[in-house]
Amino acid sequence: MRKRKDYVEKKLESYEDVFADIINAFVFQGKGVITPDSLTDATTVSMYKADGKLHEQERDVAKYWNAETGEQIRVRIAYFGIENQTAYDRDMPLRVIGYDGATYRAETLKDGKDRYPVITLVLYFGEKRWQENRCLYDVLRFPEALVPFVSDYRINICEIAYLTEEEVQRFHSDFRIVADYFSKRRTDPDYRPTDTTAFKHVDEVLKLFTAVTGDSRFADELMDKRGKPKNMCEVLDRAEERGRKIGEEIGERRGEKRGEKRGERRGIRKGKIQLLRKWVRSDRISIESAAEEIGMTVDAFRKEAKL
Repeated sequence: MRKRKDYVEKKLESYEDVFADIINAFVFQGKGVITPDSLTDATTVSMYKADGKLHEQERDVAKYWNAETGEQIRVRIAYFGIENQTAYDRDMPLRVIGYDGATYRAETLKDGKDRYPVITLVLYFGEKRWQENRCLYDVLRFPEALVPFVSDYRINICEIAYLTEEEVQRFHSDFRIVADYFSKRRTDPDYRPTDTTAFKHVDEVLKLFTAVTGDSRFADELMDKRGKPKNMCEVLDRAEERGRKIGEEIGERRGEKRGEKRGERRGIRKGKIQLLRKWVRSDRISIESAAEEIGMTVDAFRKEAKL
């Protein structure tokens, strides 16, 4: 069950557009410095030895940030890791050191290549503030005489529920919906995001809400039995209304009711297909669901929507 929850929490962040958005928001104050195209998946699993045995440790999500040179060669700029926490963990600095240290150790095996920084963000979704342990010194207890010989190590805790409205607006991907939800939910437990039409990764967003909060009620409210946003029908109704207006304009130009009706039908159909095509291409719904929604076969829809 825990593995399933971990997978759900990581799924949304694994998309390049969401991952880039999170890094840009927290590291670059919302500026689009990192683009989705500049990211590549990085290894999340590493091994360590303890008690004479090999153990495995796994990050939640990790990606390399790359840049193109004039010779069209990709140069690695940094390694970014994201860890999700729903509860306070006093040993988090030790865990992050383990992750970062393993990544730096891997760099030493690459002879002749430039070294790059390893940066880990801990996304904390708890409603209470993260407690004191934000660096190695907070975890350890040792005599003051040892201070000059013990290196400190600071970790980056991102308290999602305590983001300001200005900080929430730094996000431009689906993670803005997540950040907005947790920041508002802290003061208003009944708050629910209501406009799923803005989602690109609908299923992943709602499952993240359910996994992190343990509350599936709002996901159930927004999704129907087929797993589609309930207000998809409302959006399609708006597409129909635009189609009717197109039909009315055609009819007025032609001065005939027949042209109005024909144009209305054509406009409605075109509007729906354009909308459903957009949703299919952004992986919001499957092509089968889109075809079913408009009453066409998959092949016919694919041809009509030019997919």
